[in-house]
Amino acid sequence: MMGRLRTLTRRTFLIGSAAVAGGVVFGTYLAKRPVKNPLLTDLQQGEAAITPYVKIDSSGVTLITPRADKGQGAYSLQAQLIAEELDIDPASANLSPGLPGPAYYNGTVMEESVPFPAYNQGAMAETVRRFMHVPAKLLAMQITGGSSTVPDSFVKLRMAGAIARETLKEAAAQQSGIARDQLSTENGFVVLPDGTRLPYTELATPAAGIEPVTDVELRSKSDWKSLGKPMQRIDMPAKCTGTEQYGIDLQIEGMVHAAVRANPGLGAAVESYDATAAESMRGVQKVLPIENGVAVVADNTWRAWRAVDAIDIQWAAGPYPASTDEIFAKIEKVINNEAHRDHRQRDEGDVESALEDGDIFEAQYKVPYLAHAPMEPMNAIVKVTDDQCEIWTGTQIPLFVRDHAAALTGLDKENVFVYVQPIGGSFGHKLEDTHVLQAVEIAMALKGTAVKLVWSREEDMTHDYLRPGAVAIGRGKVADSKVDTFDLSVAQSALLPDWFGRLMKINIPGPDATITTGSWDQPFDIPNYRVTGYRAPTMVPISSWRSVGASGNGFFHDSLLDELIHKAGADPLAERIRLCLDDTSRKVLEKAGEISDWNGPSISENRGRGVAFCLSFGVPTAVVTEVTNTDSGIKIDKVYVVVDVGDVLDPVNLEAQVFGGVIFGMAHAMNCETTFENHAAQQNNYHAFEGMRLYQVPEFEVVALSNAGKIRGIGEPGVPPAAPSLGNAIFAATGRRIRELPFNKQIDFV
Repeated sequence: MMGRLRTLTRRTFLIGSAAVAGGVVFGTYLAKRPVKNPLLTDLQQGEAAITPYVKIDSSGVTLITPRADKGQGAYSLQAQLIAEELDIDPASANLSPGLPGPAYYNGTVMEESVPFPAYNQGAMAETVRRFMHVPAKLLAMQITGGSSTVPDSFVKLRMAGAIARETLKEAAAQQSGIARDQLSTENGFVVLPDGTRLPYTELATPAAGIEPVTDVELRSKSDWKSLGKPMQRIDMPAKCTGTEQYGIDLQIEGMVHAAVRANPGLGAAVESYDATAAESMRGVQKVLPIENGVAVVADNTWRAWRAVDAIDIQWAAGPYPASTDEIFAKIEKVINNEAHRDHRQRDEGDVESALEDGDIFEAQYKVPYLAHAPMEPMNAIVKVTDDQCEIWTGTQIPLFVRDHAAALTGLDKENVFVYVQPIGGSFGHKLEDTHVLQAVEIAMALKGTAVKLVWSREEDMTHDYLRPGAVAIGRGKVADSKVDTFDLSVAQSALLPDWFGRLMKINIPGPDATITTGSWDQPFDIPNYRVTGYRAPTMVPISSWRSVGASGNGFFHDSLLDELIHKAGADPLAERIRLCLDDTSRKVLEKAGEISDWNGPSISENRGRGVAFCLSFGVPTAVVTEVTNTDSGIKIDKVYVVVDVGDVLDPVNLEAQVFGGVIFGMAHAMNCETTFENHAAQQNNYHAFEGMRLYQVPEFEVVALSNAGKIRGIGEPGVPPAAPSLGNAIFAATGRRIRELPFNKQIDFV
């Protein structure tokens, strides 16, 4: 390899190859040695597989887009990355997530766990980040999450397209006798100097017989045809016309329908059940025990739901405290208890000495457990025979679904096939596979018959693996009208060991960085600055929720900072800018002040604004929120958001993701929580878990800067600063400082 690719090779960027006559498949992936190409499995006559991302045969071009699409446009952007270099219109290609395979591992998602803040891009930090791609490969981490799709795919998929393009040109060169460097490409054709156009589809077979051309240069940004410009997402026509086929829409010939009721005390067993009434109901075919619950098989989903609700079940008690108060009492008990200290990754100056005397500020903050609550409830279709297991489902963890199903059925992994479907919303919900394994259990009892399991909304919300509840204690001091001391202690149950325990079936040793992510790693230079994480006992099963640890820590960190700035008598924006030690983040804050015409937190009587900042997933994000305190409650008037993701690949989708992230964060901060009584989640549908209403959505202005040295993802960074920005605005308008979410416990919204 030469040029840019030679540099990448020194960083273990390799290309695997294999060929079958009749077509060609191109792709690239990071590894020290090639990983098995999943496209080699069950190749049809006339197809070929060289590497995992681009397949071309006589019928057309197929682009493999292995990161799950859960509404964020992942399929479309992955296709655009490949198509930019391949020189095709991605809308003319077939898009497929492909069968799961280790070749599609996500190395970038592991970078979040390194003990360096994102603004530290020094040699040591970058070396450790690159090293994290090794365990990602060894663990076959084919995961969609952590706003990692774009940064993980940015070079990888463009290189796949470039190699495919140059290999097709080489096939044309050998066929025409004209040197490859004399040929060009245009929208699916190799173009000869005389204008003759050779379609890629006709060159696929000869291309399969030659070695891939790896001596390629990626196009410079100035030569991009689609990337960086407003793009039409490929999935928009289907979604706008209601013709998109999500997993819940899928039909398999001869399938039956299933519903389940599992113990509302998550993880607890069934003591006994009486299904007499259910068994006599119309359409019911079978009642089955499953792990921690009971299933009904019927001739349609509605009848299965009605029947399973008619079963009289005696539940064992849940394996955690029965009520919300008891759960939070255990969390509060560990905070500032050195025996429960999990980690302290930020400790600058001398906090202990600074807080020995003087005017010490102290406050406690609290965030609740939260359900994911996407529109599409958990669902899967499973068919099990003696020889194989087939699974159709929307998932962010397809390889783990495959492996877990293999373990449950006793089949070899190679005989379990997962067909990933478009996802109707997730926010982290589809990082779990309990529903799939329930469907596998049922299908094992009905071998040869496809079983479609759909959770009811109530089952979905009461059996979610939640965003963990957390408590923080903040202390600090000010001096000379400046923030001088900042001490934040955060306590919650450990998320990563809980999730990885289900995913990998192993115990993850060491600290859990998510306890303080979004607080310890903020780009501020405070003389005495400490952030400590304390690990509460494992209680309610928990999982990743949009923006993971930063979702709560963004509220904790920025709320404490805002209170200290107010105590110092300083301007909230000016003091954040003064304290900021990262140039990219500082420019984000400055731009937020510019577009909002910031001149202080007070706008007029009963009108105020709050600013908040959080650096998460490498993206500095500032939010300014303006509110009015009316006689009926708080009205959110306008929100300004500034982010920096490096190169902006699709400005239209970026704006949508930022807008959606801030709305998501604010809506949950306003109204949402999951509470417990008798071990069970009490909020079982949207009426009890109400987000922001359409009439409450404020006017938005979103600006994206491009000063960052790295390209970043944007699905999650809008969430963490949303809640504190709203809280700070409420304080500016009312004088009331609310330190516990949701805000509606203390204030109304209109």
